[in-house]
Amino acid sequence: MEKKRKALRKLLEAVEKEILKKPDKKTLDRLSLLVGFQDWESFQEALHGETSADENYK
Repeated sequence: MEKKRKALRKLLEAVEKEILKKPDKKTLDRLSLLVGFQDWESFQEALHGETSADENYK
């Protein structure tokens, strides 16, 4: 029983570590496409700056 408990604990730790990991640039770029931006940088600029999302559709 103790072996199963240790194995489960290791599995949960690995899952938590994966969940907390920051997504890579490729993933962020793809997510940005879903909300109408060309890439992650343009999404961030529009979110935190004064850039309009309409510029992405020219």
